[in-house]
Amino acid sequence: MRPILPNLEIIIPSFGSSFSISKHEENTNIHAGHWHYHPEIELVYINGGSGKRQVGNHVSYYNDGDLILIGSNLPHCGFTDQETGNKKETVIQMKPDFLGNAFFEISEMTNIRNLFRQAKQGISFTGKTKKILGEKIEALDEQTQLERLLNILSILNELELSTDSVILNAEGFSFEMQMQDNDRMNVVYNYVKDNFQNNISLEVISELVSMTVPSFCRYFKKITNRTFTKFLNDYRLVHASKLLAEKPISISDVCCESGFNNFGHFNKSFKEFTGKSASQYRQELRSYLK
Repeated sequence: MRPILPNLEIIIPSFGSSFSISKHEENTNIHAGHWHYHPEIELVYINGGSGKRQVGNHVSYYNDGDLILIGSNLPHCGFTDQETGNKKETVIQMKPDFLGNAFFEISEMTNIRNLFRQAKQGISFTGKTKKILGEKIEALDEQTQLERLLNILSILNELELSTDSVILNAEGFSFEMQMQDNDRMNVVYNYVKDNFQNNISLEVISELVSMTVPSFCRYFKKITNRTFTKFLNDYRLVHASKLLAEKPISISDVCCESGFNNFGHFNKSFKEFTGKSASQYRQELRSYLK
């Protein structure tokens, strides 16, 4: 089977600006379901709602909105869809040198240079940082070009200083891939996203990228630093976390809808993944949301 080309997204700066800013009401972001990448660094603020993060090799679940910084050429899926329940999504995209290389070399830009370097792994911001800077990000759209530029630099500086942050991919791990790797991983990730509720054999996924099973297993482990089976299992567990938080269905139904065909294996895997049983996870989340 011929590999599908990766979804390279072409970003056009907003009129009169050196970077792009766009707002999406609820589920209107057309890139929500696509595994894609672009040279631009991307800052995403999701106002409310809950859903899945897939950034590089990292898959997880967010609740009550999210604030995410994604580095240049770091593949990711959109974070909102018709099930997310968010109010708005604001997306800012800028080239790493959007103000010129020389500008970012001055001493005042040290914090932002450090932030951009960390962004290669993907960063999620929580707590007060998410709330306070999220409001500032949403306000950018109503400002003049100069106000917007000055404020985006201020926001980036505050993000670097924040202690409310989580690095999404392992330290030293870079997901900036060669074109051939992008081709293959695009096929694999999109197939998992569309078929994780069904059985996915190594034979099928290997054939999709025109590799033997042993070659694919070595390749996937080298690229992602985990086995394909572990990645698929984690993807299903993140979906299970989302269902436990959002749907009033039984845990056995959560197990089935997440692609697990063995309830005992699901329970064991979920506890290893979250440190809690599925019932405890749901109960604690409900207490938190009250």
